[in-house]
Amino acid sequence: MIDLHLIGIGTGNPDHLTRAAEAAMRAADLILLPRKRADTADLMELRQMLCADVLRDATRVVTFDLPERDGDGPYLGAVHDWHTSIATCWADQIARHLPDGGRLALLVWGDPSLYDSSLRIAARLHAGGMAMRVTVVPGITSLQALTAAHTIPFNTLAQSVLVTTGRLLASAGWPPGVDTLAVMLDGGCAFRRLDPAGIDIWWGAYLGMKQEALIAGALTEVSDMIVERRAALRAEHGWIMDTYLLRRADLKP
Repeated sequence: MIDLHLIGIGTGNPDHLTRAAEAAMRAADLILLPRKRADTADLMELRQMLCADVLRDATRVVTFDLPERDGDGPYLGAVHDWHTSIATCWADQIARHLPDGGRLALLVWGDPSLYDSSLRIAARLHAGGMAMRVTVVPGITSLQALTAAHTIPFNTLAQSVLVTTGRLLASAGWPPGVDTLAVMLDGGCAFRRLDPAGIDIWWGAYLGMKQEALIAGALTEVSDMIVERRAALRAEHGWIMDTYLLRRADLKP
């Protein structure tokens, strides 16, 4: 039996770790740290720093190479294939390092429930016959970090918020009947495709980290500023994680 703990570690600030997250890390027999492209080496270093600060000698930490998603072909098909490849990597690491079962932990940016596929990948292993029990340790999400950094409420009074992606915003535009949009995974600044009149934006990159960057204002005034700042930060650091909130400007918090 593999006792898998998916641990939300927040958006990059070591102080985002909860007591529950620290306890789950210390109780693990093995923590797997995925290694992606070279341009995200500092993200690996941050995970390793968290492990060094929290762990005792009993927990093993193993890094492994994570496959990259194929950028060609239909998006959903490529993602499904990618998840299958990741599940195979997890299974290989489990067979190598926990052949008799045990407690495995994976450190997940933000929270495992919000635009993260760890739960779906774990379900593939279970469906493939691996005896597995999954526990989620919730973490601070980028949306929580964004609204805290800008000191704004997530929703307006008695109204809802739609959480979406840059891909959907670019293809479908502003959804009808929605007053506030929280946009994630936007590598193309999809807000530029909107009619900016009457829309406010709160944007943040590297939320919770020392290089945190924030811009807020009327979309008509700050759209180009965000695009330029984002490009400069990506060039400087080699990677970027950002998100933003869009709201009709006539709405009161």
